[in-house]
Amino acid sequence: MGLRPCTIVSHSHPLSNTFTCTRNFSKRAFKQAAPSVTASAPPLHFKRPEPSVPQSAEARSSRSAMNILKPTIPSGKGALDTGYFRANFSSQIHRERTLLQLRDKSDPLEKYIFLNGLKERDPNLFYTLLGQHLPELTPLVYTPVIGQACLNYSHIYRRPEGLIISHKDKGRIREVLKAWPNRDLARIAVVTDGSRILGLGDLGVNGLPISLGKLDLYIAGAGIRPESTLPICLDLGTNTEKYLKDPLYLGLRQKRVSHREMNEFMEEFMAAMKEVFPKLLVQFEDFSTENAFFYLDAFRERYQCFNDDIQGTGSVVLAGFRNAAQIASGAGVNAPPLTGHRVLFYGSGSAGVGVAKQLMSFFTNLGMTEQEAKERIWTVDSRGLIYEGRAGVIEHKKYFARKDYSGPPMKGLKNIIEYVKPTALLGLSTQRGAFTKEIVELMTALNPRPIIFPLSNPSSLCELEYSNAVEWSSGKVVFASGSPYNAIEWQGKKYEPGQGNNMYVFPGIGLGSILCEAAKVTNGMIEKAAMSLAGSLTTEEIADGLIYPRLVRIREVSARIALGVIRQAQNERVDQNASLRDLSDGDLLAYIKRKMWEPSSVESEAKGYQSKL
Repeated sequence: MGLRPCTIVSHSHPLSNTFTCTRNFSKRAFKQAAPSVTASAPPLHFKRPEPSVPQSAEARSSRSAMNILKPTIPSGKGALDTGYFRANFSSQIHRERTLLQLRDKSDPLEKYIFLNGLKERDPNLFYTLLGQHLPELTPLVYTPVIGQACLNYSHIYRRPEGLIISHKDKGRIREVLKAWPNRDLARIAVVTDGSRILGLGDLGVNGLPISLGKLDLYIAGAGIRPESTLPICLDLGTNTEKYLKDPLYLGLRQKRVSHREMNEFMEEFMAAMKEVFPKLLVQFEDFSTENAFFYLDAFRERYQCFNDDIQGTGSVVLAGFRNAAQIASGAGVNAPPLTGHRVLFYGSGSAGVGVAKQLMSFFTNLGMTEQEAKERIWTVDSRGLIYEGRAGVIEHKKYFARKDYSGPPMKGLKNIIEYVKPTALLGLSTQRGAFTKEIVELMTALNPRPIIFPLSNPSSLCELEYSNAVEWSSGKVVFASGSPYNAIEWQGKKYEPGQGNNMYVFPGIGLGSILCEAAKVTNGMIEKAAMSLAGSLTTEEIADGLIYPRLVRIREVSARIALGVIRQAQNERVDQNASLRDLSDGDLLAYIKRKMWEPSSVESEAKGYQSKL
């Protein structure tokens, strides 16, 4: 099918860029043409391609001479048997060749850059390899390496990816969104403002790779079509002086806008998203703690959206905690009953409080009241234990402020553990090494099987290394981390870590919400995703002591989660796709799997590779 490109001139940055839109699904962004410099910032406008200018005979002769140097690649059936591919090209061998090229690179950031380039050159090959080697490649396209990519994005930038909407686009956001080439196909957007990327702070537009990485996992983990994904970074400035002074920084060189200005911008943005992409689900990602809660509350009843840091993290931790609690409660006469678990959260940002709220359903599902469930949870921030009498507790932390403590401020994790006597310690503090040998040994002395979840991402900010957790607990720890760790052998026994990573749930939540055309994403749908994940372990995985399924089964798990999400949406009457309501669970699961996208066949992949030469 022929493409009719249009040129878009965006003046959101002092150096405006001209972009060419095409409908090639592999370009999840605009292909950049020559940059132009303007003295002022006129409104966004569209320019049709200039008509062809007749060339002189000399120019035509020069062009013909250059073409002689470029081999002609035959296309169509049998193309691989002739000409350029006579040297026995094989798609299977080329996949192995590409993996060897990747593995030859020692620097993780260089591997990220290599894979990013592969996605541009040959998306079929990229997604084939990602699906076939998910445990190996996920850390490179997502956490932990995505943290390095974000920190260095303005320096490793190669080409436009995704959509950056700046504060200077306010008043015309609708027109900017309408320029997206796959507008009618868009179904899922990951939106960040770069203000709190992982635990790395305010990165401004350098946070765009987090949206790109999440969507790669939607594609690989849940079979969302690449052309249905929309990565967005909102450029509202940055308060990080390092980037404002960096001559290569790609974003606006200004401090972040005021809360009032951001509210006006976000209201316009969400209304425009709903108008331009009526079937689109929005996943908010890595907003600052206060804004994460604020905008989730502001938009969740009006638009199809959820916040992965608050709800996705909560869902995946709830699933892992349910399985971990069953292991810990089955560890002999001194083990606590399920209703007796005491959970200490070290870190009370948007993720920490969001997880704590989600975890309450573990206790309420056991028959406890909301108040009783809340009393099983303690929270700690940088100033120590959070309790009602402590001055300066900010709004989102007040829900879990303890009413049963009125003494002086309690600081120091060891002191707090000795006071609380938790059965589970969850870290969302982004403080590397916070769970020291003394802390792990204390948790082990208190519990036959201590539950310790150091969940901070990336791994450079993780509270506890897996090998240390096993050694310091003498192999008793029930462990899950946010970033991946390899299995280890200790005293002749193999130990395999759990990874409480959101990628287990958000692809399934998104897939289910899209297929049933949910009007909104409810708390019940998030909780159902957690229960579906918790119940997805195989007999072998349970026997091996795992609390999460192995990553190689992510598509199967995502389909099961999507099934649960759809059924819950139907129960709450927020589904708008009535055709799924009468299907049996077996038929609905088969329908979900049929809808999951797969990369093209080997033959198509080879032809796709050939066409790019």
